[in-house]
Amino acid sequence: MEIFQTEFMQRALIAAVLVGITAPAIGIYLVQRRQALMGDGIGHIAMTGVGLGFLLNSSPVWMATLIAVVGAVTMELIRAYGKTRGDIALAMLFYGGMAGGVLLINLSDTGSNANLSSYLFGSLSTVSDSDVTAICLLAAFVVLVTVGLRKQLFAVSQDEEFARVTGLPVRALNLLIAVTAAVTVTVAMRVVGLLLVSALMVVPVAAAQQITRSFKVTFILSVVIGTAVTLSGTVTSYYQDVPPGATIVLMAIGVFVVLTALATPLARRRARAVSDAEATCTADASPDVPGARRPVDEVTV
Repeated sequence: MEIFQTEFMQRALIAAVLVGITAPAIGIYLVQRRQALMGDGIGHIAMTGVGLGFLLNSSPVWMATLIAVVGAVTMELIRAYGKTRGDIALAMLFYGGMAGGVLLINLSDTGSNANLSSYLFGSLSTVSDSDVTAICLLAAFVVLVTVGLRKQLFAVSQDEEFARVTGLPVRALNLLIAVTAAVTVTVAMRVVGLLLVSALMVVPVAAAQQITRSFKVTFILSVVIGTAVTLSGTVTSYYQDVPPGATIVLMAIGVFVVLTALATPLARRRARAVSDAEATCTADASPDVPGARRPVDEVTV
């Protein structure tokens, strides 16, 4: 196929697969913690890193990773210790990161608003070999954390107080989630873009939750959905000449709508089955019903 014969599309497809895996993998913990918009805030901060990379003639991906990690840790500390003005501090951090990125990239000799746009909304043709190397290394870190520490991360995301009582290092795990989210943002920015990466971290998880009941199944299905939409969106972008980030996000939302529509009759059927089972158990256990079975504890084994 033609799409596999061009080098830039080979790089783009590799990056798309890694983004489709990593974004939902950390996104499920953010959704569990009710921090669905955290990725959006980190994306704003990472813009300063992109601009600083161009200004210093270094890799924008690695510089964005560094700045995003610092910003994510700051966000987590504000969340943990901030009082009534914590939301104001976060707003200044987000908007300051965006303004800093625009200013720095215009001060550089090699950067321009066109360069910044490719990081904001994603661009397939600008994914370089060094970008793929950085994305592979960062994605490996995200997968190791989200899969290797899934029980601990789930516990602290579900109930911090319970996790603290059981002896888990809650503060360290919270910071690790923040750092992993920051790394994921920089992994995804070359394909989806900084302004849309948060959607890919949240929408596949929300779609999977429509038809799943356990954390494990939700995790697996959200990664499958994320990988499917990133690959489909990348291929569509190549053949139809449309923005990859917007295409991927709209496809993810489409999957959410379809699964939501399918989940409604499934939920009704499940509720009806549970109701019928409860009615049957009640009838079987009642001694007043003629021909009713004896309770289990009366049956001789």
